Amino acid sequence: MIAILKKEFHSFFASPVGYLVIGLFLVLNALFLWVFDNDYNLFDYGFADLTPFFQLVPWIFIFLIPAVTMRSFSDELRLGTLELLLTRPISKVQLVLGKFFGALLLIILALVPTLVYVYAIDQLGNPQGNYDLGILTGSYLGLLFLASAYTAIGVFASTLSENQIVAFIIAAFLCFLFFFGFNALAEVVNISVLKELSIQKHFESISRGVIDSRDLIYFLSSTAFFIGLTVFKLEHKIR
Repeated sequence: MIAILKKEFHSFFASPVGYLVIGLFLVLNALFLWVFDNDYNLFDYGFADLTPFFQLVPWIFIFLIPAVTMRSFSDELRLGTLELLLTRPISKVQLVLGKFFGALLLIILALVPTLVYVYAIDQLGNPQGNYDLGILTGSYLGLLFLASAYTAIGVFASTLSENQIVAFIIAAFLCFLFFFGFNALAEVVNISVLKELSIQKHFESISRGVIDSRDLIYFLSSTAFFIGLTVFKLEHKIR
């Protein structure tokens, strides 16, 4: 699995993909948070905290993470190298996990530079340092779980088509459905249990700085579910 992870991660930087993903993510965040006149602008927000940032990132991730994962298995299917990979002394679970963690590591790397925003609100606060560390830590932890779920969805979507664009569209749709769709549907049909399927509900819960076991179970099980679907799909493809 480690060999697949390293290969996958290094492949992002062997081409412009890794640099584009990190650069685009940071530029979009900087523009919305510090430049554009919008609801996410920290100067207009009036409080020295990163709530607008944590509201914005899930929407950027809906498009950014599928762009990272769309080639995971689509390329292998298009080039006919999947069978070659499966002949190696590695299980399908290890193969999928290698692809998954390789993509997730790139997303985590893109998040690291945003820690400079913590220093920014520390300096902007009145008095300095006047921010809730618990909420900040919970929000970043929520982003990691969110990225994990989106990545698992994206890797699964990449097994559904040899065309990367199709895989991207499927992954973006599924990410949108799980983040916003179930929540909106619960409001329309007035079935509150649908909210429990919403990534948005559990992400916002963790972002309050309270780590609830129900939220952890949700993210871990949803990630495991899509990883399991990916393994099942690979089993089906080689029969």
